[in-house]
Amino acid sequence: MNASKRFPAFIAYLFPVLGWLYVLFFERKNPFAMFHLRQSVGLILFLLGVFLSWVVVGWALAWIPFAFIFSVLFFSLVIIALIFGIGIWFMGMANALNGNISLLPIFGRMANRLPL
Repeated sequence: MNASKRFPAFIAYLFPVLGWLYVLFFERKNPFAMFHLRQSVGLILFLLGVFLSWVVVGWALAWIPFAFIFSVLFFSLVIIALIFGIGIWFMGMANALNGNISLLPIFGRMANRLPL
């Protein structure tokens, strides 16, 4: 695979929103770039979901006396998930640069079904 097909796929990971728009508007006919666009969107949705779940659970636990301790413990799980997400992000960029089509772990199948 030549570099002109791999570059848009890499851009989808490197600059999330701007890269997504670039791939959607200028590289829509490139199936490799569209695959990695879906994986990148799935990664960001996963990380956003982790963060928002922590916000909601933390807010709910704040109303219970002394339950903020569980919110702090839950935050450590969020940090672990974010570190995992950064690792997956690097893996996705490496796959895009190497020309590999492989699903990202945990949410790759669901991300591949996104209607983009």
